[in-house]
Amino acid sequence: MPRTILRQVFAAPESYCETTIVVCGWVRSLRASKAVAFLSLCDGSTLRPLQVVLGASLQNYAEAVKWGVGSAVRAVGTLVETPGTAQPFELRATEIALEGACPPDYPLQKKRHSMEFLRTIEHLRPRTNTIGAALRVRSAAAFAIHSFFQSRGFVCAHTPIITTADAEGAGEMFRVSADGAEEFFGKPAYLTVSGQLQGEAMAMAFGQIYTFGPTFRAENSHTQRHAAEFWMVEPEIAFADLRDNMALAEDMMKFVVGSVLAQCPDELDFFNQFMEPGLLARLHAVVQSQFHCVTYTKAVELLLQNTGRFEYKPAWGCDLQTEHERFLTEEIFQAPVFVVDYPKEIKAFYMRLNDDGKTVAAMDLLVPGVGEMIGGSQREERLELLEARLSQMGGSPAQYQWYLDLRRYGGCRHCGFGLGFERLLMYLTGLSNIRDVIPFPRTAGSADF
Repeated sequence: MPRTILRQVFAAPESYCETTIVVCGWVRSLRASKAVAFLSLCDGSTLRPLQVVLGASLQNYAEAVKWGVGSAVRAVGTLVETPGTAQPFELRATEIALEGACPPDYPLQKKRHSMEFLRTIEHLRPRTNTIGAALRVRSAAAFAIHSFFQSRGFVCAHTPIITTADAEGAGEMFRVSADGAEEFFGKPAYLTVSGQLQGEAMAMAFGQIYTFGPTFRAENSHTQRHAAEFWMVEPEIAFADLRDNMALAEDMMKFVVGSVLAQCPDELDFFNQFMEPGLLARLHAVVQSQFHCVTYTKAVELLLQNTGRFEYKPAWGCDLQTEHERFLTEEIFQAPVFVVDYPKEIKAFYMRLNDDGKTVAAMDLLVPGVGEMIGGSQREERLELLEARLSQMGGSPAQYQWYLDLRRYGGCRHCGFGLGFERLLMYLTGLSNIRDVIPFPRTAGSADF
């Protein structure tokens, strides 16, 4: 008889009640007497455990009641309704077998552990409610991202992880080398910080593409929001301007958040109860609200009217701090807001120069509770201006010759943005540390698992 997944049972219990099923999972708790035992079983497919009732008539009852927390078991039995009890149904076992014993030194014996402790056992922490729920949300959000772009005819582009181009211009890149070879690729090569530049090449062939993969940054930071390895979602669209870019970003955010609300109700209820009260209301508001738009210049004017509220004084020509971004979204607009047209000095070389000669067609999407969620721009399609901008910022036209060719050979208006996937997951779960939404986080000084 094939195994039945617990998520399926909880989704449609009427389809399984009074039938014989096979379930497999790990013991969360076990209470026993001489006549009966109650085993709480989780299989990782859902936050909810299934109560398995073991009668003393079972051939291996005396052995089964000694199995420790964390043991892997297989149970066969009849699912029956239990109205008026804490659980709506239970499995009355006719057979139960041990697949893998778990000794008393199992680190997850207690029901609650600190997040700091769980980070020391990354190989075991997915079995906990909090990390298990976060990683199921991660799975649902990843599927929603692919569903959104695929439904709109986007091509999924696999851009290289090893690159010679620094898309961000920050220089915080991991260099790739091979034992016994000074330059394996004939020139310095690095782990990518973004698939954008190669994504633009793909967009000039397919019209609209998206990348979704790992990126790396050698930033020696120990904050809750930084990791050395993280995932990025980066669409690129041809024959499009900044307004098209904002519309795509808004539609994507609403689709992904709405999908996760629909697919992970138990997980989000859990986070709403234990991590961030008000989380569900905030997520529903994103789906239902109209996103606002304000220029960077106007945003700074609004912030300067409230300088007493900030630790860092806002000033034109400086990046907005998180406290500024949250003030704009939570106090002034009380909704997600796009900030556009940033000073060219604080943005990358590839962003399109506006007619004022001072600003570029950049956009950041700010959301309540977090601040910046998405960063993007209309790309500079004018070859001469791009070459000049690249030189002004200390770049080498020879190194970026292939990128300049995209303007030389049938270039057109195009734009795109980047979404830090883990930052989205922190927003969806209310978890405040990026290490807790990645299965095996890589941060400065830590890559143990």
